[in-house]
Amino acid sequence: MTVVDTPPPALPVRDKRATRALSPMLTRLAEERATGVLIREHGTLHLAEGRVVHAESPLAPGLDVLLTAHGTLAGAAWRRAAVRTPGPLHAAELLLHSGVLPTGALELCHLDALYDAGYFALAPSSTPGRFRYDNTPRLGPLPSVPVVALERETLRRRLLLHRLWSDPAADSTPLIRADPAGPAGAAPVTPRQRAVLDRVDGVRTATDIARDLGRQAFHTLVDIRRLAAAGHVMPVPPAPAPPPPAHQVTTDPDIALLKRLRDALEAL
Repeated sequence: MTVVDTPPPALPVRDKRATRALSPMLTRLAEERATGVLIREHGTLHLAEGRVVHAESPLAPGLDVLLTAHGTLAGAAWRRAAVRTPGPLHAAELLLHSGVLPTGALELCHLDALYDAGYFALAPSSTPGRFRYDNTPRLGPLPSVPVVALERETLRRRLLLHRLWSDPAADSTPLIRADPAGPAGAAPVTPRQRAVLDRVDGVRTATDIARDLGRQAFHTLVDIRRLAAAGHVMPVPPAPAPPPPAHQVTTDPDIALLKRLRDALEAL
């Protein structure tokens, strides 16, 4: 009888990207149930008892844009609430208490804005984060999320963008159409992508387009990377390097004298 030595099946390997902390400082703050504001290079996270209650980033439209862009809330109503409160989170809570918005609609927009800005706030940074403790904020009526949930979703989004188109250059620089006529055999453009493509003008970035459309910045990045993969858009090429300065004839008297002496010797 022949005995076949069959190796045991390989154990599943956990994806380290799904388990590592994106910000050790944020993980420590969550463990100690800290309350305050974590300021990072690309955004800010507001914590209450170790949970994320609000997020802001210059790269993502705020809650006000998501609420007012499509008629969920009148712009004047948001401005009135913003004037009476110290920040967007408090303005949202005021609108909730006053009954101006349905609870479900406000909670959904709040979470959309939180995960959107949180994605950018947790982006790789060249500078260390700073945390300002503050015992004033508290867990309010709007939903908060655990730090681990925000980090997990951020990693999932990074992986999705990488799979769509691995070059991140289009995420932050102005965009142009790669071929206005459309390359032969290019993937068709959906109505949602068409709205993005119509705003590609060589000046707007993904963030600008997201604000103009009143959409989450991350979802706009998904559309842009798909358009880039299909050959419809590309980042504005870098400006060409300036030409080297024209050769200048030196007027150094010593060099000029040596040249005349050389010419005289050659004439002998």
